[in-house]
Amino acid sequence: MNTPSQTATTTAPSNQEAGLASIPAIPAEESALIARLRSGDEAAFVKLVGQHHKTLLRVARTYVSDHAVAEEVVQETWLGVLRGLESFEGRCSLKTWIFQILINRARTRGQREARTVTFSELAGPELEDANPAVDPSRFAGPNSEYPDHWATAPQQWDMTPEQLLLSGECRTHIEDAIAVLPPAQRQVITLRDIQGWNSEEVCNALGISESNCRVLLHRARSRVRQAMENYLGAN
Repeated sequence: MNTPSQTATTTAPSNQEAGLASIPAIPAEESALIARLRSGDEAAFVKLVGQHHKTLLRVARTYVSDHAVAEEVVQETWLGVLRGLESFEGRCSLKTWIFQILINRARTRGQREARTVTFSELAGPELEDANPAVDPSRFAGPNSEYPDHWATAPQQWDMTPEQLLLSGECRTHIEDAIAVLPPAQRQVITLRDIQGWNSEEVCNALGISESNCRVLLHRARSRVRQAMENYLGAN
């Protein structure tokens, strides 16, 4: 005969049976932030906007035609965040959730402008691009001692004090190089290399596979590096 405690042990539902296994635990710091936001803490919201507004704007610009429209999309996103906080369940990080709201709104606005509206459509041509990300002539040929290794190694960007003095100017050229990337590549490199997101966060926010993310990031980094080598070689 089971004791009450034994009965409770055998009949208590597991997290999976209760439908909780798919919801990750919210970190204590983020949970506290969400509580502050839900209570109407203006300082917490201002800080959140400061952390993400510029990146939201950059991502929005890959979907819509001009800066003013992107600003409107971002403002709509923040309104959506305020309205949706009470229903936020923590199935992803707060940051990822905010960017998912942005992308949904940006796609809708882009659709009105008769632009490409899905990330898969944006990324497709870039993933299928027949042009190599790096010029093949920079690699050793099959008859070399080290086939497929660098024949011309990438230039170091911090080789001289003079280049270090140009760091502010270099940053501007890096931003210019990113600005002319194809949209999907620009989104991925912005989130990964400028904002420091990990691959999982980028994939969740943009709704792409890890393999697609790797390809887009590689192509974006290669093009930016080439642009910077061209700039540094001319100085």
